Amino acid sequence: MEKSCSLLVHFDKGTPALANEIKEALEGNDVAAKIDAMKNAIMLLLNGETLPQLFITIVRYVLPSEDHTVQKLLLLYLEIIDKTDGKGRVLPEMILICQNLRNNLQHPNEYIRGVTLRFLCRLNEVEIIEPLIPSIISNLEHRNPYVRRNAILAVMSIFKLPQGEQLLVDAPETIERFLSTEQDASAKRNAFLMLFNCAQDRAVNYLLTNVDKVSDWGELLQMVVLELIRKVCRTNKAEKGKYIKIIISLLSAPSAAVVYECAGTLVSLSSAPTAIRAAANTYCQLLLSQSDHSVKLIVLDRLNELKSSHREIMVDLIMDVLRALSSPNLDIRKKTLDIVLELITPRNVNEVVLTLKKEVVKTQGAELEKNGEYRQLLIQAIHSCAIKFPEVASTVVHLLMDFLGDNNVASALDVVVFVREIIETNPKLRVSIVTRLLDTFYQIRAARVCSCALWIIGEYCLSLSEVESGIATIKQCLGDLPFFSVSEEEEGSDSSKKSQQATSITVSSRRPAILADGTYATQSAASETAFSPPVVVQGSLTTGNLRSLLLTGDFFLGAVVACTLAKLILRLEEVQSSKIEVNKASTSALLIMVSMLQLGQSSVLPHPIDNDSYDRIVLCIRLLSNTGDAVRKIWLKSCRESFVKMLSDKQLRETEEIKAKAQVSHSQPDDLIDFYHLKSRKGMSQLELEDEVQDDLKRATGEFVKDADDANKLNRIIQLTGFSDPVYAEAYVTVHHYDIVLDVTVINRTKETLQNLCLELATMGDLKLVERPQNYTLAPESVKQIKANIKVSSTETGVIFGNIVYESSNVLERTVVVLNDIHIDIMDYISPAVCSDTAFRTMWAEFEWENKVAINTTITNEREFLDHIIKSTNMKCLTALSALEGHCGFLAANLYAKSVFGEDALVNVSVEKQTDGKLNGYIRIRSKTQGIALSLGDKITLKQKGGS
Repeated sequence: MEKSCSLLVHFDKGTPALANEIKEALEGNDVAAKIDAMKNAIMLLLNGETLPQLFITIVRYVLPSEDHTVQKLLLLYLEIIDKTDGKGRVLPEMILICQNLRNNLQHPNEYIRGVTLRFLCRLNEVEIIEPLIPSIISNLEHRNPYVRRNAILAVMSIFKLPQGEQLLVDAPETIERFLSTEQDASAKRNAFLMLFNCAQDRAVNYLLTNVDKVSDWGELLQMVVLELIRKVCRTNKAEKGKYIKIIISLLSAPSAAVVYECAGTLVSLSSAPTAIRAAANTYCQLLLSQSDHSVKLIVLDRLNELKSSHREIMVDLIMDVLRALSSPNLDIRKKTLDIVLELITPRNVNEVVLTLKKEVVKTQGAELEKNGEYRQLLIQAIHSCAIKFPEVASTVVHLLMDFLGDNNVASALDVVVFVREIIETNPKLRVSIVTRLLDTFYQIRAARVCSCALWIIGEYCLSLSEVESGIATIKQCLGDLPFFSVSEEEEGSDSSKKSQQATSITVSSRRPAILADGTYATQSAASETAFSPPVVVQGSLTTGNLRSLLLTGDFFLGAVVACTLAKLILRLEEVQSSKIEVNKASTSALLIMVSMLQLGQSSVLPHPIDNDSYDRIVLCIRLLSNTGDAVRKIWLKSCRESFVKMLSDKQLRETEEIKAKAQVSHSQPDDLIDFYHLKSRKGMSQLELEDEVQDDLKRATGEFVKDADDANKLNRIIQLTGFSDPVYAEAYVTVHHYDIVLDVTVINRTKETLQNLCLELATMGDLKLVERPQNYTLAPESVKQIKANIKVSSTETGVIFGNIVYESSNVLERTVVVLNDIHIDIMDYISPAVCSDTAFRTMWAEFEWENKVAINTTITNEREFLDHIIKSTNMKCLTALSALEGHCGFLAANLYAKSVFGEDALVNVSVEKQTDGKLNGYIRIRSKTQGIALSLGDKITLKQKGGS
């Protein structure tokens, strides 16, 4: 059996000390040996040993010791030994201990007195405590504050005992007198805490009597004052006006902890704009003044909560919140930007964007840790601002385009996606964006960024000069043709070619050169190298970016180049009157496409061109060879229309998410209407008047109405025993983030009194019981409410099981009633969340735990099956609705959710409808931890057949 102790000591169970060895060491005169022996005895007792033979030895040889360490260990020993017999009576030998404790309370050494008083705080036996009362009271007047503060705690602990009020009749009066004369801050705090817990009216009276002095009290006492105010105002809301004045006076306290607690108390007690503004200002000051990263993150969480309930007030403080970006920590910066982006209005958007631009420029200058990731966050934030408020796009788009060639591919990709969206939503910026993109295209080094940039060039180069510039830029970045050539010497020596299996190729490249007059020119260069088929040809930094990427075997990019050239040639036919120029450009484009096909089918590269890219390039060649009006419309108009539809779908989803987040409150028809203007305002401060108005508004809008109605509560009641059992029990399960509360109702259905009734619970999974079970006595046909708290440490399906044990007068043995198991559902811990497609793919690649579930369902419609999985798993579908429309027999969708512990759950649903009408495919789950992947997989397996 485990036993409680105020000190946790490591114990190696493999080498327990023998009781005889401990006894010999205790009887000796060596103090160090006595200390070790006492530690061994305590460890054995904590691990279930009884050691009754040591008690007399300790009384004889350890009690008289003057060593402080020995005395401290003695008190720990006395704390954990059994001091009562089986019937609850104090053992006779405890009288010896009582005399020793009295001597310690009168000891000349302050430390001995203090630790003994501390020990008495953990003593529950009234028979031992009663003779010590005079000595405890006398220590309240000791000269040393260490003794006085522990004496107060001892008085408080004794007064809380069932018979404490009889033992210390005038304790509250004594402590109140002590409080008025005490000078030590810690002792005053303990005295006020005693009144707070044992005589709340006296504590309130003392507080209101000394209102003007509260700001001068110590930090510890001020914290207890705030706790008292919270407790008083919860029970008597009418009096909170006088206490809010005290809280506001403490907002200027020098202690950061007091100021933080003040702000939290203010928010919990009042919804008046003045109070909320004061709390928000306090949080912003803490955000800037505190250097600890954890403190900053906690303060940002509080600001985020304020943002949800008091957005109008937080909007005015947006620039103060933005100053937190000066922290080098990426988590702080990310959380700050998340808060700021939801507070942007047309009035402050220019200031916010200007600050973000300055931060972007800073990331260029210094090479700090995670600079690229921070720049990516800033680019995404600016993107969000520009989409919400198109008028600011012109001020940021050209600055961000400087990062198209960023070494951080994710950052550069965010920029090009932003540019693609802005060029469509802001037609006035089209010309300047296209011109800037053509000028900076050669700087791009990432294939995915090049692909997106080429699509922009193909879609938005509309005038003759833009089209010609676009074609020239692509040709320049591809370099001279062909991409490779076999040398004449090697063509003539077949035997050497067969023996060495090598090919000499000439890789042509173009690089800029500076002439004598300072102008730029393009210089062609060719280099011959012996090439072995398995070796990859690498483009150097001096070659064009498209050429370098093609020579690494990226033929998807080659297909994008071909499509872009095809679009530009088709548009050139519309804007160019000279057929000769059009034919010349078309011939040049065809030559480039054929050269890419030759490169892909040659032995120069280790991997040949893939079929999809080959077909795409061939399609472009056929398109330029024979163009019809229907095909021209598809290439020049339908692509843009699809993109516009995608943007509108995205905007629609974002609007729906904002509406879903908005709190919808309704008041009941028979709710009380409280007319603020008809109330008496006599003696009320401005803050109290504001508070009244806010409360009236909340009642009018139904904000005080709880979402969870009685029907939902009934769904959470679980029957634990049968109706025929002598004891009936049922539990109401409440899951709140990291805690599970079981409110168990136990009914005695017999005509007898049940004694020592105990609810014994155990858990399986990452669940842990917080409290030990207590024994109760149940009268015939009576009801008892028992609460059990359970801590949750991870997102995993857990099981709570146990039994009810009791004794009755006519049965000698204890009766056991086994309870039904309570299964804690993973759905209680995860909630739908949103992330970008890029973030989803990044997490999908990083997460190591995958659970693959085969689809086995009676549902025959793909969309209906997806909706059923979304409802069953409580996840958010990230795939756009437009992508799920139609009936092609195939469906693929990504789902995402986040747990209360910050864990990400990713799900990919891939469904195919077979010829017999049944659905086939897989559901893949990925997460960083094993628990959520397995639990979610079990849930899907259980629910996918279409059951409830």
